[in-house]
Amino acid sequence: MNSFRHEYKYVIDAAQRQILLIRASGLMQRDVHAVPDGAYLIRSLYFDDDRDTCFYENQSGTDPRSKFRIRYYNDNPAMLRLEKKIKWHGMTRKESCTLTPEEAALLTEGGFPVTVGMSDDKKRLLLEWQRRALRPKVIVTYRRIPFVYPAGNVRVTFDEGITSSDETRRFLTQDYRQRPVLPLGQSILEVKWDGLLPLHIKDMMQLDTLRWSAFSKYYTCRCIHL
Repeated sequence: MNSFRHEYKYVIDAAQRQILLIRASGLMQRDVHAVPDGAYLIRSLYFDDDRDTCFYENQSGTDPRSKFRIRYYNDNPAMLRLEKKIKWHGMTRKESCTLTPEEAALLTEGGFPVTVGMSDDKKRLLLEWQRRALRPKVIVTYRRIPFVYPAGNVRVTFDEGITSSDETRRFLTQDYRQRPVLPLGQSILEVKWDGLLPLHIKDMMQLDTLRWSAFSKYYTCRCIHL
C-alpha cells in the first residue's frame, strides 16, 4: 500500500456486532483470504525502542507517527511480513516486505539479519528498524472477520478476542500465555477506504450513530504489562 487511507475505529458491543455483521454480509464480499468460516487469525509482534517512543507517541497523539510489527496469519509462520504502519492526520499507510522464518526469528530475539542481496525496499525497512534500535515488546493476537467493497476500496473488519502477551520470544511458536484486553462481548469495528466512503456503506454500518474511538491494539496491549 503506497497511498494513505482513511481509517475509523469503533468499540462495539455484542448486540451491535450481530446487527452490523448481518448488514455487512448482505452487501459486501468476504475477503478472499478468510478461511471457510469467514475469518482469519492474526498474530502480530510489535516493536519499540528502549524509551518506548511509539507507546508514548500513541498516548500523546503525535502526528505523524509510525510503528513496526511482524505479522502472520492462521498459525502459519511460513508466511511472515515485516510492516511499518504510518499514521498521519487520521489516515494510515503501510509499507511491508516478506521475511523468512530465520529472519523473523533473529528480529524476535533482538538480532538483525544480513541485508546483502535483499531488495531495496526490504533493506530500507530493515535499516530503519535497526537505526531506531527497536526491540520486541508485545504480542497481539485476535480473530478478524473481513469484508471488502470495490467502490472506494472499502474494507470493513470485525476484530474480536483480542489478547496480549509479553512472552515475545515465543511469538513463532504460538505457545504463550495470553490475556484478554477487552470486556466480554466487546469487539473493534474498523472501516478503511480511499478517497470517498460510499454513502450507502456509511448508512448501512450506522457510522453516524457509533462512537468513534482512537483504540490502538498496540497501546492497549502494552498498558497491561507496564
